[in-house]
Amino acid sequence: MLKTWRGNPWAIIVVLCLGYFATLMDLTIVNIAVPQMTDDLNASLDQILWVFNSYALGLAVLLITAGRLGDLLGKKNVFIAGVVVFTLASLACGLAQDPAQLIAFRAVQGVGGALLVPQTLSIIADVFPASKRGAALGIWGAVAGLSAIAGPVVGGALVTSFDWRWIFLINVPIGVAVVALAGPVIPRSIRQAGHKLDITGVLIVSMSLFCLAFGLIQGERYGWNAWVWGLLALSVVLFLAFVAQQSRVQDDDPLVPFSLFKDRAFSIVNAISIVVSFGAIGLFLPMTVYLQSVLGFSAVKTGGVLLPMAIGGLIVAVPAGVLSERYGGKYVLIAGLSTFGIGLAWLVAVAQTDSTWTAFIAPFFVVGLGSGCSFTPMASEVMRKVPAHLNGAASGVNNAMRHVGAVLAGAVIGAVLQNRLAASLTSQANEHAAALPEEYREGFIAGFAESGAEGLNVGASGASSVGVPEGMPDAVAAEIQAVAGQVFAEGYVAALTPTLLVAVAALAAGVLGCFALKAYTGPVANPYGLPVVDDAEPGSAEHELEETAEPAPTVSTADNTGSGH
Repeated sequence: MLKTWRGNPWAIIVVLCLGYFATLMDLTIVNIAVPQMTDDLNASLDQILWVFNSYALGLAVLLITAGRLGDLLGKKNVFIAGVVVFTLASLACGLAQDPAQLIAFRAVQGVGGALLVPQTLSIIADVFPASKRGAALGIWGAVAGLSAIAGPVVGGALVTSFDWRWIFLINVPIGVAVVALAGPVIPRSIRQAGHKLDITGVLIVSMSLFCLAFGLIQGERYGWNAWVWGLLALSVVLFLAFVAQQSRVQDDDPLVPFSLFKDRAFSIVNAISIVVSFGAIGLFLPMTVYLQSVLGFSAVKTGGVLLPMAIGGLIVAVPAGVLSERYGGKYVLIAGLSTFGIGLAWLVAVAQTDSTWTAFIAPFFVVGLGSGCSFTPMASEVMRKVPAHLNGAASGVNNAMRHVGAVLAGAVIGAVLQNRLAASLTSQANEHAAALPEEYREGFIAGFAESGAEGLNVGASGASSVGVPEGMPDAVAAEIQAVAGQVFAEGYVAALTPTLLVAVAALAAGVLGCFALKAYTGPVANPYGLPVVDDAEPGSAEHELEETAEPAPTVSTADNTGSGH
């Protein structure tokens, strides 16, 4: 039966989106398990941030390279390789015994994700004609939005029913299923024989991205000292060297073809991808800790509170894709980013130390509507004018920008959260210490100041044990714990507000950037002078012309079966 689905675009998109869903879900599913992981592995907030950032780092550093690899080695081959690496790394994450192991295996997960993610958008652009591409991109965008939202929901159920390790182990059966389906369903891709990977470009851009991400992630921990700024400066130098090196090889297999940036929409939407990452990371990391450690919600209840986001995203994602493909994505994207920001601002208003779950239904639903109208039009605009032979490179650049944005957002949001939390905890400890016996006040304040400076443990118990000396009478210990819990709750809410507002400001900047996009004027000729037959069905002679339109590549037919993909 699977053979009868070979080359069927809708069967292909199901397989692609299943793998895509798992990799993107892993950007947010960890949030729900932060309290359990922190307690079980005895991890600090800084280490927990690295669990997020090592995955995002592995993704961001290799996405550009992986996108080009798909063009050169065959997109199906690279997709399957990525799924295998991601699945094995997920198994290792589920078996990790300490924070260091988990951080290392998460980085390998990111490598697997980097290999498969660019191939999804690229293959979709290959196999769907223009008349159906809007709906296909709508599904792809819905999966992108849903995966981010589904992470905490699925994670909540797994953490409550089993434990935190299952947020990684669940990827194993998914990965096995994707590999089993990909073989017979996805036709082999056309490969550009005689072309080679720009190894020099790979090394330079990878080092540039690594220095940027590592410096941003570690900046707050080391007080933005000289070596952190040195890493950031080195990142800029390496990036300029990469641009210079790429300019010299534009006629000889560049890693990033500069012709892609002739299209204004491609350049602008890639920049906007960064701010969308700020919206997602700025929401999930601080809010899931808040819901569990401040309001005391269970993991499954937290997932339920976030469910309205998934509903909102599902409602609008496919219609947003159809509208974007038919009328252009400019105004759909403006509406999406604006709604996303309004939802985040609403959350700021309702997040208090005693909020009930019902207060979050409407703002989370609004956030879902906004995110659902953001991912799809970005994909539509960024791939609209890209010729088939550069689909992989274009998808790699787009996904790299988005995941570099995730690393940047994780670093900035984490730094703001840590900085404001340390300050607010010290302030709240000074204010509430008056309620304690005098002999314990100084130690109580010092305990919070020290914990804030080192990176507070935000496990399931919150900070209720901070500042409680050993060996004191039970009644006094209970009083100190109660006051400590109050300090943590009020201090965290005080830190939550500026953290979420950073994400709101980033989305507002994205809205302004959207106005630089040109209004849609209908189908246009390919800006690179290549023949494009938009409505050619996959496998037709016209579609083959589109696939092989570039004069330079020599197409290898040894790896070509089925419909020619």
